[in-house]
Amino acid sequence: MKKQQQEQQHIAIFTTASIPWLTGTAVNPLFRAAYLANEGDRRVTLVIPWLTVKHQKLVYPNSITFRSPSEQEAYVRRWLEERLSFRLGFQIRFYPAKFATDKRSILPVGDISNAIPDEEADIAVLEEPEHLTWFHHGKKWKTKFNYVIGIVHTNYLEYVKREKQGRVKAFLLKYLNSWVVGIYCHKVIRLSSATQEYPNHVVCNVHGVNPKFLEIGLRKLEQQKLQEQPFTKDAYYIGKMVWSKGYKELLKLLEKNQKELAELEVNLYGDGEDSEEIKEAARKLDLKVNVYPGRDHADSLFHNYKVFLNPSTTDVVCTTTAEALAMGKIVVCANHISNEFFKQFPNCRVYDDGNGFVRATLKALGEQPSQLTEQQRHELSWEAATQRFIKASDLSRLSRVDSNLSKRSAFASSSISVGKNLEDMSAYIHFLASGFETSRRAFGAIPGSLQPDEELCKDLGLSPMLPNSLKED
Repeated sequence: MKKQQQEQQHIAIFTTASIPWLTGTAVNPLFRAAYLANEGDRRVTLVIPWLTVKHQKLVYPNSITFRSPSEQEAYVRRWLEERLSFRLGFQIRFYPAKFATDKRSILPVGDISNAIPDEEADIAVLEEPEHLTWFHHGKKWKTKFNYVIGIVHTNYLEYVKREKQGRVKAFLLKYLNSWVVGIYCHKVIRLSSATQEYPNHVVCNVHGVNPKFLEIGLRKLEQQKLQEQPFTKDAYYIGKMVWSKGYKELLKLLEKNQKELAELEVNLYGDGEDSEEIKEAARKLDLKVNVYPGRDHADSLFHNYKVFLNPSTTDVVCTTTAEALAMGKIVVCANHISNEFFKQFPNCRVYDDGNGFVRATLKALGEQPSQLTEQQRHELSWEAATQRFIKASDLSRLSRVDSNLSKRSAFASSSISVGKNLEDMSAYIHFLASGFETSRRAFGAIPGSLQPDEELCKDLGLSPMLPNSLKED
C-alpha cells in the first residue's frame, strides 16, 4: 500500500483567480481539480491566490471578503459542493498575490512554487502559464517539478492590440510569452488556435461545463418531448462588462441593423469597469436593449432564454457559450477560430458579417433548438474534458517512479557555467531580470511584488525572515 502511495502522481494546479470571482481561471481549474481527484488514482492540490482584504475589495463581487485563507477555502468548497454530486477529494493551498488595477488581473507575489513542498513536487499544471511566470523569481519550475504543463486560457495579444500602441505592445508581448512559457513548461495545451503558438504545444479544449447546466438542458429536453414551451424569452448575453469582452462588437451589430432587428429585445448581464459606458451606449439605440448586473449563469433567470448572442473574438474558448449550449439554447457567434470546438453542435450558428448576424439571429428566434444527443452532452461535460486533458498532457504515460524527467538541485543555488544549455542560460537571465525592483517595474510588475509584505506573511503564516517559504498544511 505504501509503495502504491509513493508511485501515485501528485498534481498541483496553480491558477490566477479564485471563487467568488466568477472568471474562467477561477471556475475551470476548480472543476479540473475536482474531476482529476475523483478518478481516485492521483493526488491533487489546487493552489489559488490569496489577497489581503484591501485587494479582495477590488476584485470580489457583492462586497465579499475573507479574514483568513481557511474562511475562503470553506466558501470555495461550499460553492463547488452545491454543483457536484460526489465528494471533493483534493487539497487547497494558497499563494501570496496582489490585484493589479491597470491589468485587471491578480498577479503572484514571490516564488509561488513554494506553496508545494519539494517532496510533493511531481506534476505542476500552470493555468495561464505566461501570466504566472512573467515576473516569477525563484526556483525554475522545471527544476522544482518533474513535469510542468501549461494551459493557455487567454488571448493576451488580442487584448493588448486594442490598447494605445497596441500592435507594438502585442509584438513584444508575443516574444515575452514565448520566452517564459518555453523556459518553464515541458508541455503546453492551447484551448484553441486563437492563442499564439508555443514550443511543445497541442491544441485541445480541456474545459467542460458545470454539470448543473447539463441538468438544465435535460429538463428543457423533457419539456420539448412533452410539447411544452421550454423557452419564453428571446435573446441575451452575459459576460464581464468590459468593451473587449464582446460588448463593443454586439452593440455595433445592433446599431447597424436596427431596422432589420426592430422586434428584437436583448438583455445584457454583467459587472465590470465599463458598465456605465455600455449602459449609455445601449440607451442610445432605438432597439430595446436592457442592461442588468451580473449573475451566475445557472440562475433560473436565464433558463427560459432561447438565444445566446456572443460576438466576442477575444476569447480562447468561451465558457458561457459552452454553458448556453449545455442548457439547450441556440448560440449565435462569430465565425472565429475560438469557436471551432462549438461548431460540432447543431445549435451553434456562426456568422461572418453583419448580414450574417441578422440572418442567424432571426432564424434562431423563429425556430426551436435542436435536441442534443447523449454524445453531444458528454462532449460538453467535465468527464470528457478530463479525459481530453489526460490524453493531451500525456499524463497516462508518466509515473512518479519512472519519469524520464528527473529533478535537479534548486535553480536559485545552481552554479551557472559555460556548458549550460541555452534554456538554462535563458532561465538564468530571466531569474536575474526578475530579481530587481527597477526591471520588474519596467515590465509592468506590481510594486513590491518581489516578496510578500508583512500583511500577506501574517495572513498566510509565512516567516517574515523567510518570506518565500510557505508553511506546510
